[in-house]
Amino acid sequence: MRCLVAIVGPTAVGKSKSGIRIAKQFNGEIINADSRQIYKLMDIGTAKPSLEDRNVVPHHIVDIIYPDQPYSVALYQHPAYEAIDSIQQRGKLPVMVGGSGQYIWSVIEGWTIPQAEPDRTYRESMEDRARLVGSTGLYSELEGIDPEAARKIQPNNLRRIIRALEIYHQTGVKPSELQIKKSLSYPILIIGITVDRPELYSLIDTRTDEMIAAGFVDEVKMLLSSGYSPELPAMSSIGYRQIIEHINDKVSLYEAVQKIKYETHRFARGQYAWFRLRDSRISWLNIDDAIGDKINYTIETFLTNVRQS
Repeated sequence: MRCLVAIVGPTAVGKSKSGIRIAKQFNGEIINADSRQIYKLMDIGTAKPSLEDRNVVPHHIVDIIYPDQPYSVALYQHPAYEAIDSIQQRGKLPVMVGGSGQYIWSVIEGWTIPQAEPDRTYRESMEDRARLVGSTGLYSELEGIDPEAARKIQPNNLRRIIRALEIYHQTGVKPSELQIKKSLSYPILIIGITVDRPELYSLIDTRTDEMIAAGFVDEVKMLLSSGYSPELPAMSSIGYRQIIEHINDKVSLYEAVQKIKYETHRFARGQYAWFRLRDSRISWLNIDDAIGDKINYTIETFLTNVRQS
């Protein structure tokens, strides 16, 4: 039986816990679709599933590279397909779990992703320009070149803006035109987990406090002492960037934590641009006491239909 279940939604809503429970219930294995949980040594700040959970349920594409190694959706897509095929061939259910929209949709929609190699010289020149015109200045350039690609990128996400410009610089083709979509041939169930905005923010805030209590500051200190530069894309992600500011005595721990919460709130709002509540492909379920039963019913109905088709 060839099929795929994906669990999507904003950060902190409990996708990982739901994915583990689903994998246990339906004889499945998990394919990570979180762009930060791929990094080794970055456990607390990425809310990575524990080693215990990963020993109970096999996880794929977790802890695969070190923070100073480059990674992208182009590098993610093929291993994800390999993991799905391997799980299916062993008669198990592949469960893709994560909130990185590019990762999820590149697999489900079958994007043909431009193979533009990273150009360090070009990127450094764009970073120099960004210091003069700001990320919004480069974003305006991207809007002029490819409005559709720009629409999917937040104006302050400098790394993705430069990557889109880099693709156009190398290929001469708009990034949005290179992302040709070829649907997968087997049934796919996409379950979205959501919650009202105030409760989502509360969940984010609670998880942030738990990260600090679990030793997030020490984790960042370890990474810095191991020689990982604060300028690395991995180290400049939400949480790590703010804790580095605290370690460098630029802000108090309280201020760093408040910044993390605020930036994560903003990030969660942006995730709904990738996973839209009106997207008919996504079966949205609101968090409540019965969400586990609702997820089970949705998956059981889906698998029954797959078997009967």
